[in-house]
Amino acid sequence: MPESGYINYYELLGLNNGAKPGEARNAYKKRMKSLISDFTAQEQTRDRVNAFVLEMAQLNAAVYVLRDNARREAYWQERTELIALEEEWAALGDTSSPESDALRREFDTKIRAFLSKYVEEMTLEAGTDKHVVEASQWGEGHARHATRLLRLLRHNLNHQILERLPYHQVTRPQIDWTERRGAVAELIAGESP
Repeated sequence: MPESGYINYYELLGLNNGAKPGEARNAYKKRMKSLISDFTAQEQTRDRVNAFVLEMAQLNAAVYVLRDNARREAYWQERTELIALEEEWAALGDTSSPESDALRREFDTKIRAFLSKYVEEMTLEAGTDKHVVEASQWGEGHARHATRLLRLLRHNLNHQILERLPYHQVTRPQIDWTERRGAVAELIAGESP
């Protein structure tokens, strides 16, 4: 699925791609009200608090980007270009050509910038917007809590995308367990290996 990993603000708000700013605001208010209501009705464990803050942050970013014409168009254009670039690179396969290497470098630079901007920067910027703060009661405590969660989300999305691309191979380490046991036994016995 070539679109997985690229944050889709429309999807986060339960909207069709291309929904109007008013639709984004209405969907955001409904989703935020439901999120807060569900959260306050549950026992609040660390995992639930983390999930709540992360979802709140993502909803804030979604409405912040989608309700503004310039931000929405820039976001959707960057996302579309990245997906096309991934498809172009994947079509080349595992070839080690100058074209493939150039695409890899270009994609790597652009995906890092996209995820940093739309997973972290816009989310934290949205938390300073008066309409977002009013609807979500977002505050400095939320922003501090969300910072670590957003970094982890950005990392996970980047990894999800890279796993399906050429040159992304994870090799299992080759460990000689007999040798390792012998070295540990010598260390425990006080002998130098």
